[in-house]
Amino acid sequence: MAIEEVIETGPPRSPDLVEGSTHYLFSSHDGYGLGHVRRNTLIASAVLAQDPTARVVLVTGVGAHIQWPAPDHRIEVVRVPSLLKGANGDYRSGSLSFSDAIAERTRIFDEQVRRHSPDVVVVDRHPYGTSGELRPGLERARQGGARLVLGLRDVLDAPEVVADEIAGKDWRGVGDLYHTTLVYGGAHLVDHVAEYGLPMTPEYCGWVVGPVPATRRHPGRLAISAGGGGDGAELFHLGRRLVELNPSWHGVLAAGPYTPAVSDLQPRNGLRSRLTVLEHVGGCGPLFAGAEAVLCMAGYNSTLEALAAGRRPLLVPRRSPRREQAIRAGRLAALGLAHVVDQGAAAREVGWFLGRDHAVGPVDLARAGIRLDGAERAARTIVAMAHARSRR
Repeated sequence: MAIEEVIETGPPRSPDLVEGSTHYLFSSHDGYGLGHVRRNTLIASAVLAQDPTARVVLVTGVGAHIQWPAPDHRIEVVRVPSLLKGANGDYRSGSLSFSDAIAERTRIFDEQVRRHSPDVVVVDRHPYGTSGELRPGLERARQGGARLVLGLRDVLDAPEVVADEIAGKDWRGVGDLYHTTLVYGGAHLVDHVAEYGLPMTPEYCGWVVGPVPATRRHPGRLAISAGGGGDGAELFHLGRRLVELNPSWHGVLAAGPYTPAVSDLQPRNGLRSRLTVLEHVGGCGPLFAGAEAVLCMAGYNSTLEALAAGRRPLLVPRRSPRREQAIRAGRLAALGLAHVVDQGAAAREVGWFLGRDHAVGPVDLARAGIRLDGAERAARTIVAMAHARSRR
């Protein structure tokens, strides 16, 4: 079953409060990209694999058609009104005003807490949601005995920006409300206490990325991805130009679910035989594994999928409205795990990188301290918390 099927085909089956079941509630605020719900989905899948008594509810506002696997009837996906982050960093909703969207998100999340009485609640990135909408439900869950877990990705933003955020009202009381903080990364890449002033001591789980199936690698294939695709026009143009200028290469472009006017990306004239455009790609791991080189932005999902596929990616990081991608790209490059070029770089300049070494293996990752079993390690902590609560 795919999450898309659960979302799009009406009310999902409810994981009723069965005697002996443990209940997990995951929430992601979902802005512009898909990283938040992707991480929650992978960790939820790992929880289901480790805990045969588990029932999972995944609350998400993602509006895109996604095809990541939801293992069985034990997982329920609940939609809240989408909030998309614009180029200036502000959020907007679709048909609802921002205040109405927040009110509805507040109501739905609190309703899920009432309905399922979760043993553990896992929230990705923003401890109270985009605009405080999770706080009533979180307080209700804690009063009911639930354990609260805050999940944070490896790089959040520039240290001074995050430090100001954590010191502000949107983080007030987080250290008292949450029981545990999990960082989906490693302290040697970003130390959340030293750099951000995180008021809790986190557990670093390693990076959360899905398994990549073995596949045949195609020499001269360039995989091109901009994650969700909403801000990928410049990278897509660069990828097309690289294929045009290098006749021995064939490009495969993955248009994300937020990509506008996908028809404009279709190859024309001389590129028809050397550029393929794919839609509705459910994760880029297999695509990257079959390519010789990977060109992508430096978002969490794409970057880690490239490394998991054994590719040293050519990263073109976005530098606004947040510095997250630029910081991740620079630090991975310093560890020897990525090539990095600036936004706006000419294809003739970037073409030099196609001749570099794109292979990266387990030894390289281990030497750099990069662990890709973050979903399983996070799930072990979450399941242990749930069963400790159940025994009490």
